[in-house]
Amino acid sequence: MKITSQLISWIFIPLLTPVYGMLLAMFVPSSEDGYYQISNLYGLLSEQKWSILYSYVFFCTIVPAITMLYLRNRGLITSIELDERKERTIPILVMFMSCLGLYIMFQLLPSNTGISKHIFSYPLAGLVATVIFFIMTLSRKVSLHAGGTGIMSGFILAYAGSQDHFQFWVIPVCILVSGIVMSARLFLKKHTLSEVTIGWFTGAIITFTVSYFL
Repeated sequence: MKITSQLISWIFIPLLTPVYGMLLAMFVPSSEDGYYQISNLYGLLSEQKWSILYSYVFFCTIVPAITMLYLRNRGLITSIELDERKERTIPILVMFMSCLGLYIMFQLLPSNTGISKHIFSYPLAGLVATVIFFIMTLSRKVSLHAGGTGIMSGFILAYAGSQDHFQFWVIPVCILVSGIVMSARLFLKKHTLSEVTIGWFTGAIITFTVSYFL
């Protein structure tokens, strides 16, 4: 059970969950009524989808991962799992900068490209979420794993709400995955129940609000 929980924790590290959310939105069939479908991601060309995904992987996964490896090698953090609360501030700031870079990049796209608002509302939600998590981390340890799955779930809920036709099964799957990840963190004694609960709801509420109402 310990190995399974560790594997789950690595598969759903916070650096990957935003990419999973975008993958679901892009490749699970959905549609809007009307000709333009301005919020739809499923209808993008394959080249557009992969270009966007590569950008998400670079900013949300590769840049923070390289930074954390550097911090560990310099002795500024003891583990890339960030078990110590006080070691989380710099990595969270790096995540903030990565979200900012991704948001700016998509904002600079020509206005006539017709890219869905969800492409840049997602990193904007990440910006807000990382600020809140940074503030929380100053006084308490909050589960970033739970926050990551909360961000993914909040994004999928917001995206589903903008579509006229959406595969409903995706939503309970996201909730189920969130529960599994939080259970794994509890089993490994990395967090308390309140820490995973606060982390998930913080990520989910912020991301849903930004992505849906932007």
